[in-house]
Amino acid sequence: MMNRFRPNCLPTLIGSLPLDDHIKACELVFECVPDIPIWVQLPVFKQEGMLRQFLPGMPGFTLQQEKVSIDTSSENFDAEMVSFFEDYMAVTEGKKTLAESRFRLTPETAKGFFALLDRLNRTGTRPAAVKGQITGPFTFCTGICDRNDRAIFYDDQLRDAAVKLLALKARWQVQQFRPWGCPAIVFLDEPALAGFGSSEFISISREDIAACLGEVIEAVHADGGLAGVHVCANTDWSLLLDSEVDIINFDAYAYFDRFILYPEQIRRFIRSGRILAWGIVPTLNPEDIENESVDSLMNAWQEKTDQIEALGIDRKAILAQSMITPSCGAGSLSLSLTRKVLWLTRALADRIRLQR
Repeated sequence: MMNRFRPNCLPTLIGSLPLDDHIKACELVFECVPDIPIWVQLPVFKQEGMLRQFLPGMPGFTLQQEKVSIDTSSENFDAEMVSFFEDYMAVTEGKKTLAESRFRLTPETAKGFFALLDRLNRTGTRPAAVKGQITGPFTFCTGICDRNDRAIFYDDQLRDAAVKLLALKARWQVQQFRPWGCPAIVFLDEPALAGFGSSEFISISREDIAACLGEVIEAVHADGGLAGVHVCANTDWSLLLDSEVDIINFDAYAYFDRFILYPEQIRRFIRSGRILAWGIVPTLNPEDIENESVDSLMNAWQEKTDQIEALGIDRKAILAQSMITPSCGAGSLSLSLTRKVLWLTRALADRIRLQR
């Protein structure tokens, strides 16, 4: 699939929107990014929070006063863990389908996914690709704690279960997108990678993070999907550039100067045929959104792609292997600012494609 897909600067979006109606959110997606539509998370619904949305099916999952945690002290925990790995083995050994397993998404927590499937069924044309997402394993395992407020990343058994849960939920999405006969993309949303190397995560090794990411990426690849990683701030980009991920979505608006510090890895990444998703439309600062225009963002895009070209990469390859996105999800913005972000993303991509 990777060898066949060239996005040619088509636009797509990142996860969340500030609406309370999944059908309207889906229509807004198709209005702005019909070529690579996504399923939308609506944070106004608490069950669609970044961590909580993908927790169902996890052994020990508890919810008390809107706080999620993993309760390993429960008398049923060991039995739940055994059942979990039995289900995992049944799926991976072909004895049970993902569609009948705990690893599928449900309308209760991922209504946007099913709204997208319904909209695709009613669409007469096949999109260039279709995009899903899942919380990345590092963000998930450092954000979810046990009853002692210790992140489950530090418990080998819980981390293993969580990564396998995410891997198969990502793979399930790829399978659900298969009937449309276009590339299926699943982004791993990893905002916590901005903290990799900080004192907060000083005891977590690069190798452990790479192994977690690799397991989810491999699951996406197992059914022919493309795996992307989205980081909405700065990180050690070599961790991702040296991985097997197909698409890296980075904040090109605010952190391009940090990303370009990895020239050799960027050269290898692009020359291997993989894709940069440029988060060049701002979302984090309302003032930036208000001040930017298609012209100003186009100037920024040209200046930044000139720097990538200066690394010795053919400009045609840069354009063929690029996507245009907002720098992050828009779930925390006002609706008016969100509409401007989506309009800028579409209009900028159109401008770039006209000048290719």
